[in-house]
Amino acid sequence: MSHHPRVAFFTDSYHETNGVAHTSRHLEAFAKREHIPFLCVRAGKESEKFQDESITAVEFKRSSIGFGLERDMRFDFLMWRNLKNALQAARDFRADLVHITGPSDIGQIGARIAFLLKVPLVISWHTNLHDYAGKRLEKLLAFLPETQCKTIAGWGERNALKATLRFYKLGRQLFAPNEELVDLLKHGTEKPTSLMQRGVDTEIFSPLKRDSEDNIFRLGFVGRLSPEKNVRFLAEIEKSLLDAGKSNFRFLLVGDGSERSWLENHLRHATFTGILKGEALSKAYANMDAFLFPSQTDAFGNVILEAMASGVPCIVTDQGGPKFLVQHKVNGLIARNEREFVTAVIDMMSQSQNHEHMRLAARQAACGASWDRVFEKVYEDYRVCLHSQNLIETRNQFAAAR
Repeated sequence: MSHHPRVAFFTDSYHETNGVAHTSRHLEAFAKREHIPFLCVRAGKESEKFQDESITAVEFKRSSIGFGLERDMRFDFLMWRNLKNALQAARDFRADLVHITGPSDIGQIGARIAFLLKVPLVISWHTNLHDYAGKRLEKLLAFLPETQCKTIAGWGERNALKATLRFYKLGRQLFAPNEELVDLLKHGTEKPTSLMQRGVDTEIFSPLKRDSEDNIFRLGFVGRLSPEKNVRFLAEIEKSLLDAGKSNFRFLLVGDGSERSWLENHLRHATFTGILKGEALSKAYANMDAFLFPSQTDAFGNVILEAMASGVPCIVTDQGGPKFLVQHKVNGLIARNEREFVTAVIDMMSQSQNHEHMRLAARQAACGASWDRVFEKVYEDYRVCLHSQNLIETRNQFAAAR
C-alpha cells in the first residue's frame, strides 16, 4: 500500500449546488493536486468512466424511477442496477477503503461494495436528514391542527434519526462536521468519529469583489430556498424592520427552491438572483452587508465561511453547525430565538462602527479555514482506520492459528 490510501469515494451529490457536492469536488481536487490515486463514483448526466491524472471518475445516470429530494436531485430506486459496474471499477482501482457520504442511492452501493471487497467503510455525515424529515413533514401536514402536526413531525424526526444511526453503524470510521454531531455519532453508534470541517477559497471569495456603492444595506442569503432553511422567517424580519422605521435595506437572495414563489409574494424589498456560480456568486457575497442564515438544521454551513471570506458578518441561530463558525459579537451574532434574531439585524444595521469591526474579523477568521488542512486530517484518519483494520485482521489470524 502506498503512503496515501487508495480511496473509493461514493458521493450522493457532485454536480449539484449543495454542501455535499461542494465538499466532494474539493476533496477530489485535493487528491488531484497531491497526485493521490482517487476513485469518485457519483451520478451524472450519462453513465461513463473517465480518467483525469490521478483521478478516476465513474458516473451513473439516474433513472426516472424514484423520488425527488431537491429540484436538481433524486433518489433512484434502480441505482442498484449499477452495482456490478461499480464493483468492477473499485476492484480495478484496488481500493484500500470505501468512503460514502450517507445513506443515498450511491451510498448504499458503496456500503455494499466495501462489504464485498472486505475493506473498511468510512461514512461522513453531511446532512441532518432527521431534521429535514421533520421540517418537510411539518409543511406537508400543515392542514392539520398545529399540535397534531408538530406531534407527527416530531415522531418522524425521531424515527428518521434512529434509522440514520443504524445505517452509520455500518462504518468502521465516521466523520462529522461539528462537535455536537461528533458526540451524537459517537454515542449513537459507538464507532470512532472524527471532526471533518470545511474550508473556503479566500481568493475566490473576497471583499475586493465588492462593486456596490449605493449605500443600500443588503441583507443576504445564499442556499436552497426550502422549508428546512427556515427562509419564510425572512418575511418576518422584513416586517419587523419596516415597523422599526428601517427602509434603506434590500434582501439579496441567491438560490432556488420550493419556497421561492412564496418569498417572491411576501417580500417587498428583495432581489432574487436564482443560482449563481463563479464570479457572479463572489460579487453577490461581497455586495452583502450582513448574511442572514435562519436555518436550524444545517450540519455545517459552507455559505457561512464564504460570506465571512467576503468580509460579511453573519447572523445565525443557536441550532446546528453554523454557530460553531461565528464568534458572537466578534465576527457575527448568534440568536437564541426569533426575537433575538430580529434585534441582531437591527443592531447590525444601526451600529456602523461595530459592523465594520465585524467585517474585518469575519474575513480574518475565514482566512484560517484551509481546505488542504481539512483533507490532510481526513487522510490521516484514513490511515488510522486502515491500521486499526490491519490489527484486527492480525489478531483474527493468530486466533485462528491456535
